[in-house]
Amino acid sequence: MADGWLAGALGVVLFSTMAQAAPDGDRQHEITYRLRHDCGSCHGMTLKGGLGPSLLPESIRDRSDALLIDVILNGVPGTPMPPWDFEISRDEAAWLIGRLREGNVDAKK
Repeated sequence: MADGWLAGALGVVLFSTMAQAAPDGDRQHEITYRLRHDCGSCHGMTLKGGLGPSLLPESIRDRSDALLIDVILNGVPGTPMPPWDFEISRDEAAWLIGRLREGNVDAKK
């Protein structure tokens, strides 16, 4: 019984540390625009894949947020995937991953 409680409590702590405030509306628009145009040039304009892998929810389901944030910010050496840490913050990357997981990557503007 105590083990279940502890696991649940740890899950809440981990979830709350991953939850980030959403960027403001203008920044959301900028990030989703970059996703569609810059990322889309390799991952496909519909994000179904191309030179880079698919970014659809079912394709990233088994990838952790931490891994995806690392790939976005630091790129993948030896591949065409560049680092984007000069352009996007860790919190913004986490927000974007949430949108990708929802399948909802269009700007709200």
